[in-house]
Amino acid sequence: MSDVVKKGSDDSSATVTSQVTDSPTIPDVDNYVAYTIKNTKALPPVTWSNLLNELNWLSVYILTIPPLVGIVGAFYVKLQWETAVWAVAYYFLTGLGITAGYHRLWAHRAFNASLPLQYILAILGAGSLQGSIKWWSRGHRAHHRYTDTELDPYNAHKGFWFSHVGWMLVKPRRKPGVADVSDLRHNPVVKWQHKHYLSLILFMGFILPSIVAYVGWGDAKGGFIYAGVIRLVFVHHSTFCVNSLAHWLGETPFDDKHTPRDHMITAFVTIGEGYHNFHHQFPMDYRNAIKWYQYDPTKWTIWVLSKLGLASHLKVFPDNEVRKGQLTMELKKLRRTQDKLSWPSDSNDLPVISWESFTSQSEKRPLILISGFIHDVSDFIEEHPGGAHFIRNYIGKDATTAFFGGVYDHSNAAHNLLAMKRVGVLHGGSPHGLDDKRAIPPSQRLKIARYTELLSPGSSSAYSDGEDGLL
Repeated sequence: MSDVVKKGSDDSSATVTSQVTDSPTIPDVDNYVAYTIKNTKALPPVTWSNLLNELNWLSVYILTIPPLVGIVGAFYVKLQWETAVWAVAYYFLTGLGITAGYHRLWAHRAFNASLPLQYILAILGAGSLQGSIKWWSRGHRAHHRYTDTELDPYNAHKGFWFSHVGWMLVKPRRKPGVADVSDLRHNPVVKWQHKHYLSLILFMGFILPSIVAYVGWGDAKGGFIYAGVIRLVFVHHSTFCVNSLAHWLGETPFDDKHTPRDHMITAFVTIGEGYHNFHHQFPMDYRNAIKWYQYDPTKWTIWVLSKLGLASHLKVFPDNEVRKGQLTMELKKLRRTQDKLSWPSDSNDLPVISWESFTSQSEKRPLILISGFIHDVSDFIEEHPGGAHFIRNYIGKDATTAFFGGVYDHSNAAHNLLAMKRVGVLHGGSPHGLDDKRAIPPSQRLKIARYTELLSPGSSSAYSDGEDGLL
C-alpha cells in the first residue's frame, strides 16, 4: 500500500519500488495477466550472491535508518508527556494523510475534496515518507487490479514478509501491470506535491514535529525523536500492515476469491483500513467499516469533513449489492456444512416397487408407505416416541394420512428422519397423491445447490423460437 520513493519532478530520474505507466495500453487478449507473464521476462530471483546488487538502497535507507535513530535517540532523550501526546496526535494526522488522502481520495476517488483539503492531505501524506501521491497511487491501483497475481506489486502469495516490506527492499522482479493514473497527472495538487516532494518530506517528516515541540514546551530533541523519527516508523508499519496483515488475519465475509480479510486488530493498527475484504470488493466506497461499532477513524474523519463542507460526494456502494456479497459467503458456509451432513437417497436412485411387492416384502421386514415412498423402520420401531404399536399397525400399509395429522401431525425433525429411511418408491404413487411438501422433507426444501447443478442446457422454460416469445 506504500511506495517509498525519492522523486523531484516528472522529468527527473527516480528510484521507485513500483512503476506503472500513466496511460494504460492493454493488448486485446483473453487474459492480460497470463499474456503479460508469458511475453515479458522477469528478473532472475534474488539470491545471497546477487543480493547487494538487487537491493533498492533508497528504500533500505528509509526503512532501516529511522528505527535505528529512534532506538538510539530514545536512550538519550527523555520522553515528556507533552511530546508523547504530540507524537500520537501527529501519528494520526500524517496517517490520515495516507488513509484519507492518498488511499481513499486519490487512489480510489471515494469522495471529492475541496482544494484546501487536498493541499492539507497532500502535505500530511508527505510527512509519512511513502512517496508522492502520483507514485503511491500508481502502485496501489495496480495492486487492486491484479490482486494476488505476479503483476501485483505486493503480492500476498509471496509471503507475509514480502508483502509487508520485502517488495520495497529489493528491485521488483517484474514490472507491475498497467494502471491508469491520467486523472492524477492533471491534478494541480498532485503535480505540486510531486514537484516539491523532497522539501515536503523533510519539513513535515522531521522539522515541523521538532518545531512544534520546541515552541510549545521547549523539547525540540524530543519532538525530533518521538514525533518525528519514531512516529514515522509507526506510520510506515501501520500502512505496511494493510499489504500484509490485512491479507493474512481475519475473515472473508464478502468474497473469498482473493486474500484480503477483515479483522478488528488490523483496523486498530492501520487507522481503520483493517476491513480489507470489504474494501477490495467495494474499493470506491469511502468506508472500510460499514457497521457503526467497527473501528474506522478514516471514515469518521471523511464524514466530519463532509459536514464541514470540505468534502463531498462520499461514495457508498449500494447496500443491496453489499448484502448480496454477504449472503453469497453465508450460503457458501452453509453449503460446506450441508456437504458434511447425510441426506436421503435421491428418488431417481431408489427402486420402483409395485404394491404387491411392497405388501409381500413387508411380511419379512417392517416397511411402511408414506407419500409414495417406502420406508424401512426396523431400527425405529422401539424408538418411536408415540409407542411401537402405532408403527406395527401400519406395516405393509399406507400411513400417509396418519403421519400427516390423522394420528399425529409430525414435526420437521420427524419428517427429516423419516426421509432417511426411504428404501423405494411405490409404482404409481399412493392413493393420497404426491405433492412437494410431502415428497420433500423440510431440511431439503431450502437445500443449497452448486452453480454447476443449476446449469442445465436446454431446460429453460423461457426459450421460444417464435415471435410471441420475444421481449
